[in-house]
Amino acid sequence: MLQRVTAYLLIFSLAAVNFSRFFVYAGFELNKNYIATTLCENRDKPAVHCDGKCYFAKKIKQADDKQASDERQSQKSLFLEVFVISTTDMKFHSSLLQVIDTPYDDCLPPTPAAVIFQPPQLG
Repeated sequence: MLQRVTAYLLIFSLAAVNFSRFFVYAGFELNKNYIATTLCENRDKPAVHCDGKCYFAKKIKQADDKQASDERQSQKSLFLEVFVISTTDMKFHSSLLQVIDTPYDDCLPPTPAAVIFQPPQLG
């Protein structure tokens, strides 16, 4: 039950981030009269017919800037997580790897290929 609630909460939060413009637009449409009469910059100039669109444009710009800064911050944190500098030395010891030390025998006769394939003499 707790896992299902957590999953729904995560899905909703991811959707909320992607639909932030929609939420700003819905809030503007629901409060259009209040925004036009109270928060609009051009409320003293009725000839402009702004009706709160200036406030809406500011809110959209703020939402876009916030989303962009959140994306940059998450990318920075991912970048920092990937590049962690470790100061400890890592040594791997394996019993599968063995050094076989065989002495080199210099007294072996030359191979037949070395006798047959000789470079030509110059001159």
